[in-house]
Amino acid sequence: MKLAGTGFFVIKLVCRNQGASGDRLMPTEKVDYRRIANEITEKIKSGNLAPGEKLPSTRELAEEYGVHISTINRVMTILKDRELVEGHPGKGVYVAEAE
Repeated sequence: MKLAGTGFFVIKLVCRNQGASGDRLMPTEKVDYRRIANEITEKIKSGNLAPGEKLPSTRELAEEYGVHISTINRVMTILKDRELVEGHPGKGVYVAEAE
């Protein structure tokens, strides 16, 4: 659209992820660390990972999920906060015993 008498054009910017009313919509995809934390949580709750079982190393998990090691570190923090795993320095991370 051209502004009358100015010689300048106005460009209308359209933002993706907007609803009909212009409200911002939440992205539909989950962030990697949340998705992975939820997957591991489900494995623990379903019994696929038993209490006392050692989880793969950070590097192995990063390779398995195709993410950076820092993403897996964040996943481990979430799982520890949920009290689902316990870290043992120098030994690894284990599924927490049920309380």
